[in-house]
Amino acid sequence: MKRFFLYLMPALLAFAGCGHKAEPVKIMRFEQFLFADPDDHSHGTDADFQTPLLNYHPDDPNFMMALADFRRDEIVNLIYHITDSLYHDLSWLEQALGDAMDKTRELCPEIDYRNFYTLITADMGNYANRVFCNMTDLAISIDCYTLGHSKEMQQFGVPTYITRLCRREYITSDVMATTVRHHILLPDGDLTFLDHAIAEGKTLYFLDQVLPSTPDTIKLRYSKEQLDWMEENVENVWGWLIQNDVLFSTDMTKLHNLLDDAPKTNAFGDGSAPRTNAYIGWQIVKQYMKKSNATMSQLLAETDSRKILETSGWRP
Repeated sequence: MKRFFLYLMPALLAFAGCGHKAEPVKIMRFEQFLFADPDDHSHGTDADFQTPLLNYHPDDPNFMMALADFRRDEIVNLIYHITDSLYHDLSWLEQALGDAMDKTRELCPEIDYRNFYTLITADMGNYANRVFCNMTDLAISIDCYTLGHSKEMQQFGVPTYITRLCRREYITSDVMATTVRHHILLPDGDLTFLDHAIAEGKTLYFLDQVLPSTPDTIKLRYSKEQLDWMEENVENVWGWLIQNDVLFSTDMTKLHNLLDDAPKTNAFGDGSAPRTNAYIGWQIVKQYMKKSNATMSQLLAETDSRKILETSGWRP
């Protein structure tokens, strides 16, 4: 019987480990702090928001006057109340980020974010900076993620292909993508299409590891139709990149529509997927990691995109 339990114990421990849930992170809500009643201290104190990311200067009278104007603004108040109605409780996000950061620390101990904040900027056109960070702190412009849920927010004229991405289900993936992009080393000088592709491929491979249950459509920020199109046309896309000398080009006039969020890639016509660099780079990096046995930290530190491509041996 004793021998039986000695054999059984590793299996029991493994089974117990499957149910492990990481500690949730704590998200400090700067927008709730700013718009709270002055006598309500439940959302924190000035000291809780002393991070360069928020640029908060409570000891500067001019700054505080500008902040008071911001709080009184009618449009800002509308945005705040819509945002708070959708995201008053972020316990679900705190748990999701806790799980993802737990996996991240195992893969890359150098990526270790402990301080998370939300805020509203009321800058609906600044989608590219919806999540931003330094080496230790990370902030989410949470009002950006109302655009895909609230008809009232449509008045700000943000294009449909962007508002589709400004929804609750994209927040965790966007946050984790931002954490890893801040740690991806890039080659010196002007970046080629391949450099951009490999950088996004590293990001997506990282998301595969830390968000294993997240659909590819969310990580890629593609609709199902766009992902289907890329899977069906990847060989033609690769051929076009080679034939038009795009792979090692640094000419942004030629590259920007292949790299940017857009309703389509102009060169490939209606119904095509945008950001072809992301999908192509993802395929290359996945194959590279199978062949190289590199660690995640080594992958992020490798700046030779041509080496990654050649080692991968990837072709569609």
